[in-house]
This record gives sequence, C-alpha cells and structure tokens, in this order.
Amino acid sequence: MKENKETPEERRERVRQEERQGDPLGNLKDSSERAKYGSLVDLVGGLNWKVTLVILLILIIGVIGYGLFF
Repeated sequence: MKENKETPEERRERVRQEERQGDPLGNLKDSSERAKYGSLVDLVGGLNWKVTLVILLILIIGVIGYGLFF
C-alpha cells in the first residue's frame, strides 16, 4: 500500500483551508489584516530555515546598533 505522507507545509495549508471553510467571516477579517500588514507565516513559510535565521540575526543586530547609537 502506498502511504500518503504530507510535508509540514502541506499539512499547515490543509488545516488553514479547513479553518477558512468553517468560518467565512473570520476568513474575511484575517484576509483584510494580511492585506494591510502582511503575514509573517507567509514570509517565513516560503523561506529556508537558514535564510530565516539570517533575517532574524540582521534584525537583532539592527536593534542593538540602534540602541548603541541613539
């Protein structure tokens, strides 16, 4: 028998789709907020963990640098 194994990304997307189908008004609110502010989940979900780590390090170094100079 062939087993259908989902990747974590596929599982998250399937759960997200199920939630959208169950609560259409909540989906409308979530969609409008994502359109305004963006979504960290969507940003990080498409990136490799190493790229995510580099982005976080750059942000942390930037905050520390800002604190030292201002």
